[in-house]
Amino acid sequence: MEKSILKKAFYNYLKLGKKALREHRFSKAFYYFENAHILGQKHLYRHTVSHIWLLILGVKKQNFKDVLGQLFRIIASVLFTLIWVPVGNTGGSNVSAVKRMPIRKELQKYF
Repeated sequence: MEKSILKKAFYNYLKLGKKALREHRFSKAFYYFENAHILGQKHLYRHTVSHIWLLILGVKKQNFKDVLGQLFRIIASVLFTLIWVPVGNTGGSNVSAVKRMPIRKELQKYF
């Protein structure tokens, strides 16, 4: 798969997540940001950006657990992305930061 297609899909999911966030559709925003995370997790900048948007979502929802979890994950993404990432992990603080997960069906075409 060409890297530019993966990159374009990442930014598309990020855009969809931001739109859903503006509309206060938090569950939808979370889903889109998770997809962006899966697509961007092997790229340092995109991986970190996906966690920043998950953090912003946590702040908007006033969810302390999500905010704390994302602060930890932002630091981890900067330190470990180039070394190792758990493939398929959705990036939310509702799952272990080190758990490998199956790639979602709708994203498999990018891998």
